[in-house]
Amino acid sequence: MSSIRTLTRRTAFAAAGVTVALVLAACGGESGGGSGQEGPQTSPSASAEAGTDVHNGRDVAFAQGMIPHHRQALDMARMVAGRSASAEVEDLAARIEKAQDPEITTMTGWLESWGEEVPAETSGAGHTGHAGMPGMMDDREMTELEGASGADFDRMFLTMMIAHHEGAVEMAQTELAEGRHGPSRSMAEDVVSAQSAEIAEMRKLLGEG
Repeated sequence: MSSIRTLTRRTAFAAAGVTVALVLAACGGESGGGSGQEGPQTSPSASAEAGTDVHNGRDVAFAQGMIPHHRQALDMARMVAGRSASAEVEDLAARIEKAQDPEITTMTGWLESWGEEVPAETSGAGHTGHAGMPGMMDDREMTELEGASGADFDRMFLTMMIAHHEGAVEMAQTELAEGRHGPSRSMAEDVVSAQSAEIAEMRKLLGEG
């Protein structure tokens, strides 16, 4: 009887050891330490976020469209000196130039690094080719603005720049909806925020706010 009890105890200990081993193995599999299938599922966006240069066609179109759009805004802003009768308009123009000039440089760098075409500089009015872009002025409108002065210039400048900013916001919203490049999307967010605020400011200066 003594040997039978001893054998029974040994069998029970062995069974308990197997049970513990199976439990530990199961726990290890659940934590992702065993199977290699769990790794990718824990961070599904890892590959999409890798690097800041991941981009698509919308990102290219955003930069190629926004560069000439910004250039025209700078052309308009640089007309203000010597023509405006408003310190508020002069201050606004200075802020537009300070914000958009560096953005042109940044977007140019993106296109060059992607091996994409950078829009050519235009001379004089030279904006006819971009007239279909949201908010862009044609050559006739730019010439009229250049020939105005005083209160007439300020009214024309503000009216045109509101339309111009609204076009930029529209372009930026398209980038946010369809673009993939992180820095481009970040710039688009800045455009929406800053230019929407400036639109409200210009409407107040026109007495519309």
